[in-house]
Amino acid sequence: MQALERISPSGSFILLHGTTVGTNTLLQRTGARVALVTTAGFEDAIEIGRQARPKLYDFFFDKVEPLVPRELRFGVKERVDSEGNILERPAQEELLAVSETVAAANPQAIAVSFLFSFANPENETLVAQLLQKLRVPLSISHRILPEFREYERTSTVVVNAYLQPIMQKYLSRLANCAKRWSKSRPGSPTSTNNTPVFVMQSSGGITALEAAAREPVRTVLSGPAGGLIGALASARRSGFDRIISFDMGGTSTDVSLIEREPQPGTQREIAGFPVGVPMLDIHTVGAGGGSIARFDSAGALRVGPASAGADPGPICYGRGLQPTVTDANLILGRLQPDRFLGGEFNLDLERTRKVVTQWLKGNRSPLSLEQFASGVIRVVNSAMEKTVRVVSVERGYDPREFALVAFGGAGGLHACELAEAIGIPRVIVPALPGALSALGILVSNVVKDYSRTVVWKVSDQLPTKPLETEFNKLRRLAERNFASEHWTRPIRYSATVDMRYRGQGYELNLPYHAKLLGAFHREHQRRYGYSHPGREVELVTLRLRASMKVPQTEFTITRESSPKNNSSRKGRTIFGEKSVVSTIYDREQLQPLKRYKGPAIVTEYSATTVIPPAKRFWLDPALNLIVDLKPRR
Repeated sequence: MQALERISPSGSFILLHGTTVGTNTLLQRTGARVALVTTAGFEDAIEIGRQARPKLYDFFFDKVEPLVPRELRFGVKERVDSEGNILERPAQEELLAVSETVAAANPQAIAVSFLFSFANPENETLVAQLLQKLRVPLSISHRILPEFREYERTSTVVVNAYLQPIMQKYLSRLANCAKRWSKSRPGSPTSTNNTPVFVMQSSGGITALEAAAREPVRTVLSGPAGGLIGALASARRSGFDRIISFDMGGTSTDVSLIEREPQPGTQREIAGFPVGVPMLDIHTVGAGGGSIARFDSAGALRVGPASAGADPGPICYGRGLQPTVTDANLILGRLQPDRFLGGEFNLDLERTRKVVTQWLKGNRSPLSLEQFASGVIRVVNSAMEKTVRVVSVERGYDPREFALVAFGGAGGLHACELAEAIGIPRVIVPALPGALSALGILVSNVVKDYSRTVVWKVSDQLPTKPLETEFNKLRRLAERNFASEHWTRPIRYSATVDMRYRGQGYELNLPYHAKLLGAFHREHQRRYGYSHPGREVELVTLRLRASMKVPQTEFTITRESSPKNNSSRKGRTIFGEKSVVSTIYDREQLQPLKRYKGPAIVTEYSATTVIPPAKRFWLDPALNLIVDLKPRR
């Protein structure tokens, strides 16, 4: 595949793609038939897992079934110790027997994960070379995740193998369709050419299609990652680089905190399976516009996580029969029935009021229609507030020092009340809030992540030479990978280290520099409220992020110099228990830099923004909608 700068604008185009194929495949369990080849005696590691119980007092919970059934797990007699010394090499006779047994099982993909292969991959490489003859996709642990924690590493490699055939087929079809479309364009060259297709990764950067097909486990949070990068890019254009992103859609809400640069985490669970590759730290709660409201057995109002989805959808869409968050917003006057999707789809207010009234009577609720709707909003806001506190307060960050960037179809409806509850002083609703994930993918850099577990003990001085040696190895690997994709632009490196006090079971990730030890003690103090400067420290895993800026990262959003229509109208909106007269604006009619005052409803094609009474708001030069929530003296 050629690099972006080598593509002729007149004859080709670039396709940047975000996908949920990996996520949906895991959730629906529709992946490949996978065989796992591992160290003898460790065949059941992916089923035993960790001692953490999902439900502490429930002895009858249904445990998530592993992706590889017992009959497809095969052990090889080999052993490497934690220092990388080979204690036992696999015998040639046994290798041939294992190869024949795996072939007879007829797998669609194979995962190979040996004990301590991250310290010395020789045995694992030997087996992988033999299994290549079976001509099925291979996932090899020392290439995908050369890190310790056997269960998490094996799980990650199995997930990759489980997704490989599905993603390879999907991406191959995508590339072929893109090539055919490119050739059919007027003026397109008739000769065969490669149309560059890039895929968004969970870590917040794009990668070449071939790399995504080879390691699809890195794409399972492709869509949400695009939204996070888009939120940061939009906020920076308004002068903010410390943000809390708030992406509220129809089924769920994704929240993340960014302090100047996104920091991928490496320990996540997707559909109940540990995944150890870098992913942006995004927390999700089952609260969206389609979340269904109900009364529990004690009579308390609950909202979500069940959702009406698109079918039958909220009551106001014309088919639903259960009240949702969207219906509550419509009843309170926050959604405008005739301005939904730019007026292309009318919400049925009359049906909503009638069906919800009947539903309340059926549940013998004493609440009025408006009281119930207000309660739904308070409950769903409370759930989202808890999630925001998880990524901010519980990690030692003061949310008052950040701006809340709200996007998604429902983000602007709840952002101001959510920010006020937490103390966030400013809300940013970017231009094109309903398409911010696509914008994020568009402006993402090419990114490749590398890691290696070392577990070095340090008392008072960093082992600078060994660290530089290991990071140089990772840099050379990055250079080879970028060169194989024909990139010629400068590569930017970011080196970090996972660190912990000796005896701890968790690590903190910090940028690598000469004063790393002191920075670790300070970060531990900030994060957990204590530190032990005299205690021995362990350098656990070295990480290197290699990124390359691509031409499309610079963007501008423009509109006509003068609004099409300067008129506004009035409508009643309920805030808390008060019904007030709000001004309803079309976002296109707002004049940049002009100050407006709430209560107000700002409508646009992909979203609606609710501004509480007395709050100031304006469009800045970047055409982002800024809402100032600071109390005025």
